[in-house]
Amino acid sequence: MTVRESFAIAADGTRLYVRERAGLGGRLTTILCDGICCDGYIWKYLWDDLAPSTRLCHWHYRGHGRSAAPRDADRIDIPAHADDLDRIRHHLGDGPVVLMGHSMGCQVVLEAFRRRPEKIQGVLLLCGSSGRLTSTFHGTDLLARVLPKLIQVTENRPGLMRGLWSRIPVQAALKVALTTGEVDKKQLDPDDLVPYLEHATNMDLLLFLRMLRAAGEYSADEFLQTVDVPALVIAGTADTFTPFHLAEKMARSLPRGELVAVPNATHVAALEQRDLVGRIVLSFLAERIEATP
Repeated sequence: MTVRESFAIAADGTRLYVRERAGLGGRLTTILCDGICCDGYIWKYLWDDLAPSTRLCHWHYRGHGRSAAPRDADRIDIPAHADDLDRIRHHLGDGPVVLMGHSMGCQVVLEAFRRRPEKIQGVLLLCGSSGRLTSTFHGTDLLARVLPKLIQVTENRPGLMRGLWSRIPVQAALKVALTTGEVDKKQLDPDDLVPYLEHATNMDLLLFLRMLRAAGEYSADEFLQTVDVPALVIAGTADTFTPFHLAEKMARSLPRGELVAVPNATHVAALEQRDLVGRIVLSFLAERIEATP
């Protein structure tokens, strides 16, 4: 299937990278929304597995991948990303869509629904939570407490911090992830994680930290009960980034929410257990979206 690449234009003029491919069946477009500091690595298998069933679109956040740095340096929070997603929807023709987010992308999807629910036929929330992610990382608020200091140091010593950040060896970071249990080394092909690590070391450090702080300050909890469309929450039971109990809570709060646990999977469940996650998503699209009049 041919992949079409283009650029949408955000409200502040920032160019946003978009790739899309037409499906062989289905009446909807499924838009894939990354986590922070990601540019599509998590969709490696789903990009192919879902293509026969739905028109697919994947885009890069401002300051990520092939999208431009934000024209407005202050437009880096979840509402800004949700506004960008709305621009993507219009860029694609503004037809009916299913929104699928991974990690921080779950917050972007929920905020996009709050802002303009029209034509959103369903949401898929993969390995994420409804918000305050820096206060729940590894089950503690340590990240939320140290992040302001990290930002301050990076603002004061940008050259030093950028140099340290960019010189982290990818293979060393990969080894840490495999040996500490952040990912399931028995299930994961290590090469599937390398694109994420490479992108992370090349991303603007201060931009990443500021975006992370903004994401940590955001919560969709107060309006989850208004997201009255079919909603599938997929969560790894061994996810340390967004612990499983957060997915359980989010699914309970969604009026039409369904939780599916991926046993022993971590934050990269879609890479560790490709076949299972693919079947879960395809079943949701066929039985709860396409089958709905």
